[in-house]
Amino acid sequence: MQSFPYRDGELYCENVPMAKLAEQYGTPLWVYSKSFILGQLKQIQTAFAEVDPVICYSVKANSTLGILRVIRDAGCGFDVVSGGELYRVKAAGGDTSKVVFAGVGKTDEEIRFALENDILMFDVESEQELDAIAAVADSMGKVARVVLRLNPDIDAKTHAKTTTGKKGNKFGMDIERFRELAAKVLRDKRLALKGIHMHLGSPILTTGPYAAAGQKAIEVVEALRLDGHDINWINLGGGFGISYRGNEGLPASAYAEVIVPAVQQAKCRLALEPGRFVVGNSCVLVSKVVYTKREGGKLFVIQDAAMNDLIRPAMYDSFHRVWPVRPATPMPENVEGEIVGCEKTDLVGPVCESSDYFAKDRYLPKMQRGDLVATFSAGAYGTAMSSNYNSRPRATEVLVDGSTVTVIRRRETYADLVAHELS
Repeated sequence: MQSFPYRDGELYCENVPMAKLAEQYGTPLWVYSKSFILGQLKQIQTAFAEVDPVICYSVKANSTLGILRVIRDAGCGFDVVSGGELYRVKAAGGDTSKVVFAGVGKTDEEIRFALENDILMFDVESEQELDAIAAVADSMGKVARVVLRLNPDIDAKTHAKTTTGKKGNKFGMDIERFRELAAKVLRDKRLALKGIHMHLGSPILTTGPYAAAGQKAIEVVEALRLDGHDINWINLGGGFGISYRGNEGLPASAYAEVIVPAVQQAKCRLALEPGRFVVGNSCVLVSKVVYTKREGGKLFVIQDAAMNDLIRPAMYDSFHRVWPVRPATPMPENVEGEIVGCEKTDLVGPVCESSDYFAKDRYLPKMQRGDLVATFSAGAYGTAMSSNYNSRPRATEVLVDGSTVTVIRRRETYADLVAHELS
């Protein structure tokens, strides 16, 4: 909340009133704090400085070019999971030699694109992918740098749809096969095995899963070196949790306390792929109340932002703080229980789905037509997962730097909705 304070009863982003932004750019409106993004990156860089990590921001969390440029300027690399994300990194002026390419379904065309741009390494997710990368590299006369993405069967205690490191998940290869898989790479002159990768899921709010993964990584690295492999990278992915409700998120230093010793013991370089931790709390989605109504014993506040803008509540039953931009009641630290002066409310959108809601049975101050509402922690998996469902144009995005406001994505028009369609 430090970048989004309430001052004199009004919400700000850094030094700019949200109401002023809504008046100038309309609603729905995505408002980002540049200082918050830079602060989160600095926190990670400082916490892991002992092992000189390569920080590869996870583009899937938020792929807007204006955000990628801020992260590029902070000296970071990028984690991509598609050719399109790699294209965005290039368009943002990112250094492709600091790009790692993950994802279970890399096509030959995407592999070729990555090799053409001399990426740092591929996070390989299957044995057939190894074959495909080798074949494409051979056709180009190149040697592809790879790390084996191993599934360590560690339960990170996160949402079922965002866990990636347990047996039965689609990601990675069984850790029991690491010697067999590494031997296959060693025999292939078109591949160079550089390390191992373990991503456990997201968001992870405890350090235990990383401690367990670190110990498994040490064992694997030591065994591979005994087998003759020149292993020098450990990639522990990302997944660091953030505070959606209050102060449940841990600082980067807490994760570093368990990760850094393991990396040092393994005598490896460290790659990290943070996404949500960097941008999640960097953004507020501002909407406007269209109508209110009481039906079926419930109070509904209907806003102009919807699940096509922010799908996380509908898809993951996720919690986001919501509060008026100019509230009659100050926002308390705990917004989940009964609040004096507030009424139990459903904050919903206009999309024709019952799943289109941002908050259910939440105690909120009285709101009326025309009031502005802020949905917090909207920077990760907001715009990146937005759509034109119900033929709704996507909203404007602005980046605030102190008192300076920059539009980093204009609002779509109705003409944009059909611009790519053929008659």
